[in-house]
Amino acid sequence: MKNFSLLSLVLATSLMAGGYNIPEQSMNATALSAAYVANAHGADAAYYNPANMVFETGNGAFEVDLTYIRLSAVEAEGTYAGALSYDIQSEKEDFLIPTFHYVSPAFSDFRFGMSLVAPVGLSKRWNSAPATWKGEEFTLKTYEFNPTVAYKINDDLAIAVGVRGVYSEGDVVINASSVPNIFKNPKYDLESDGFDWGYNLALTYKATQELTLAATYRSKIDLELEGDATLTYPTGFGGTTVSDSGQTSIPLPAILRLATAYTFEKTTTIEFVYERNYWSKYEQLDIKFSGNSILNIHSPKKWDDTNTYRLGLTHVYNQKWTLMAGLGYDESPIPDETLSYELPDADARLYSLGARYKIQNNMEIGLSALYSDKEKRDVNQIGGINGSFDNSDAYVVTIGLEYEF
Repeated sequence: MKNFSLLSLVLATSLMAGGYNIPEQSMNATALSAAYVANAHGADAAYYNPANMVFETGNGAFEVDLTYIRLSAVEAEGTYAGALSYDIQSEKEDFLIPTFHYVSPAFSDFRFGMSLVAPVGLSKRWNSAPATWKGEEFTLKTYEFNPTVAYKINDDLAIAVGVRGVYSEGDVVINASSVPNIFKNPKYDLESDGFDWGYNLALTYKATQELTLAATYRSKIDLELEGDATLTYPTGFGGTTVSDSGQTSIPLPAILRLATAYTFEKTTTIEFVYERNYWSKYEQLDIKFSGNSILNIHSPKKWDDTNTYRLGLTHVYNQKWTLMAGLGYDESPIPDETLSYELPDADARLYSLGARYKIQNNMEIGLSALYSDKEKRDVNQIGGINGSFDNSDAYVVTIGLEYEF
């Protein structure tokens, strides 16, 4: 059977976080399994906790990172609709994601920050697929621009607010072989994009010199994608192409993070982060076409809100070296009833390590790695999938450079 590029608009999945979030947007975050809120510092604090920017003792700083992601080959076996047997494997996937963070010098009790990140948007391909699938390709790329401003209320308390501007591009290719013969098995290609807005909030309270408490909130954003579509008939039926337009909407969920960090002897910091992802707003996926509504896709999702628990350790070994490690447990939002091949998500255990090296007083480089160990997922749906998904693990490596000016 032909290759099926099966992921995601909804779908645009990292398989590093439950659903399709990508929390690893800097070298420190990868090293700490994203247990990086109360103790966020340096340029990437602009993204992970901008309230901390006003507690920086230096001038301004920027950081550039490059993250490599490897998604393993997912193994799927079982039956579909009680009749169609399958034993298939997805292809391995490799991605490179650049990110950028900036914190300004202090302006009285204010600091400004900015981050350029890719919060969601990978894909997955299968070597074969059940014939009942109409989708050949669902792909989403996103680019987030996140300026922030922080204000120091006093020496122990700070707040911050930011604006999230997200540009998204989507491509949907549909093989309409299962619709009435009037369409003569055409292929439908929708290329769409959109720009949408949200906000983020942050608060940091230094309870003591050793203990820091923090909270951050990133708002829900509905990615509204609209664009041009083409309906192409096979050569045997004239090979004609008809122009159309289409649209869809995909949510980026709201995320609340509550964190506490404690520093021992000014060298070792332990941080715990509780994260709540509000996936329950993702009730369904609709893809609508203006001229050929018979090709519209309505896919129930009914996702659940989830909890993620993260633990990070940062140790200043000496004046040159800083060592980091992290653990985490990440719940999947997808219920058994709507789990499918496009995103065979499961609960995951996270393990990470990293180190930073100070080249000179105002420059550091770093390397970090994370392993996401997804659990085997068994599914028993009425009239749907009866089988299992296994080996949906992910590997992440990030290199970064930070410069203070």
